[in-house]
Amino acid sequence: MTQKDDISAVHAPSMRITKGWILRVLGSVIILGALLWFLPTDQVLEGFSKISPTLFVTVLLLFILGHAVAAGKWWFLLERGFSYFTALVAHFAGLAANLCLPGVAGGDVVRAGLVSKYTTLSKLTAGSLSDRLIDMLALAMVSASGLVMIQGGEGDSTLVLKVIALFVLVLAGMFYVAPVLVPKIVEAIPKLPMSGFALKLANEFKELGRRPLSVIFALLISIAIQVGFVSLFILLATSAGVDAETGAWFFAWPLAKILAVLPISLGGIGLREATLAGLMLPFGAEAAPVVAASLIWQAVLIVAGLLGALFWAISISKTKTHSNLSKRKEA
Repeated sequence: MTQKDDISAVHAPSMRITKGWILRVLGSVIILGALLWFLPTDQVLEGFSKISPTLFVTVLLLFILGHAVAAGKWWFLLERGFSYFTALVAHFAGLAANLCLPGVAGGDVVRAGLVSKYTTLSKLTAGSLSDRLIDMLALAMVSASGLVMIQGGEGDSTLVLKVIALFVLVLAGMFYVAPVLVPKIVEAIPKLPMSGFALKLANEFKELGRRPLSVIFALLISIAIQVGFVSLFILLATSAGVDAETGAWFFAWPLAKILAVLPISLGGIGLREATLAGLMLPFGAEAAPVVAASLIWQAVLIVAGLLGALFWAISISKTKTHSNLSKRKEA
């Protein structure tokens, strides 16, 4: 391989990330542009003006508190192999990374990378994947509860029930099927790439499957967090002038969040607004104030991510200072 080939191989992943980021930015711009083109701009701006700075700050602080609890849930699934503070710093660094990396997985990778020296890669991968899927299952269950809350049973529950079934099957497959299937595959194909890691990962999933109460506890925590986030969004939407049933929000908001994971926008910006406005239309909610409230929620996400980056930077600075002082004392 020539030096030119070496350079190309090194830069290929970064080029793919940059291309993915640009495409998602374009996706968000196109979707937001279409929304603001078709919706009455004055009504969207009016929705913004109705949300007070006090409410924004309150929602932001409670949102940060919710993510502090989410960091504890992730830490718990990883069997608390390091300090909670370390998990908290890593979680908020991941939140910051979501602002600039394509897809939710980018933040998960950053979060995992910051604690990788405290645990094995297989345990970290199994715990992080389980954490993400548990969050998705919690969202689907909260959405299903919203349908139950809607008076008259409006709405078709088939989609939500299918989503719940999908995540349950995936979790069950990871915990109980993969540990049996992976060793058989490796035995049949000994030269399979990364077979050693696959066996370790399957074993970690098996260990998680032996802790069903821990998984259920993590699911309950996740449901509580998502219910809290929906409640915060309802406060924003109500202030923006949206008049809709509580059950409709509990149905539509989690479903919009799940669909916003699709890799066609940056962090769900634009896609979440369009999906949420569409889902809320049958329940009598006007699209313009719904979009306004959702964009304010995006602002909460961005500010929280920036604060997460600041928190991460301060923690790194303190660690370096402490390390330098220790070296001076040793000298």
